[in-house]
Amino acid sequence: MDYSDDHLRMILDRTKAVAVVGVSANQVRPSFYVARYLGLKGYRVIPVNPGLAGQTLLGETVYGDVTDIPDDVDMVDIFRRSDAVPPIVDAALARWPALQTVWMQIGVMHAGAAAVAQARGVDVIQNRCPKIEYQRLFGELRMGGFATGIISSKLPR
Repeated sequence: MDYSDDHLRMILDRTKAVAVVGVSANQVRPSFYVARYLGLKGYRVIPVNPGLAGQTLLGETVYGDVTDIPDDVDMVDIFRRSDAVPPIVDAALARWPALQTVWMQIGVMHAGAAAVAQARGVDVIQNRCPKIEYQRLFGELRMGGFATGIISSKLPR
């Protein structure tokens, strides 16, 4: 799937609240540091993980399912296997009629669920990471993944 930079930037600009489905409390897991990063960038991150439901993670209550979240979100970011995507998308569409984006993480794709969401007018991004795209599009990373700062092989003295 090829998404234009303008399209990705528009999604990231308009998004205010993100439900991160499959977030881990383990700080070395990608789902944790992506959620933490998004929070540091000003997004409200609502964690979803049935094994952590009721706990607090990144300053927010963890919910067991998207249907349990009392507030509206703009984006659902899915850190689950591809075969787990359809019920998550169905539940999110039922919960939030004005949902703007379904974002599936790197390695996560489901054409059927994507088609259902798109038929409702929801933008769908598959096999991408919002953290990486944010860093790339807003000047924190170059296309090769390198930081935009000066790279030096000199060791500090």
